[in-house]
Amino acid sequence: MNKTVLIIITLALAMGVGIIFFSGSKSKNNTSTAINKIVQNSEIKDGIQYITINAKGGYSPKVSQALADIPTKLIIKTEGTYDCSASLVIRSLGFQKILAQTGEEIIDIGIPKAGQPLQGVCGMGMYNFKINFNST
Repeated sequence: MNKTVLIIITLALAMGVGIIFFSGSKSKNNTSTAINKIVQNSEIKDGIQYITINAKGGYSPKVSQALADIPTKLIIKTEGTYDCSASLVIRSLGFQKILAQTGEEIIDIGIPKAGQPLQGVCGMGMYNFKINFNST
């Protein structure tokens, strides 16, 4: 084998390893970002947990994690929402309302128990979200 062929093969292998390495780290970063989005939509202020869900073209995030056994309020944010996600139904709370096209709806959900998720759905049943409540 001559030197030119050996150099070409070495460069091709190096490029292949580089592509695999960088594409692998990118997917890990995307996974980390998705997990952060799930965690970041819940916060506790003055002993009350607030969980924020955005409603526009569906609900975001679709799955949330929150703490059980503390007073909790759900904030549904809309911004130019003209689709069916503005028609919110939470059967376990007996809640059903057409949300304002832009604004916030604050829903008191009481003190949720661990292992009893809260599910919301649009009026047509096309879009949904789920909040899982976990013990501390």
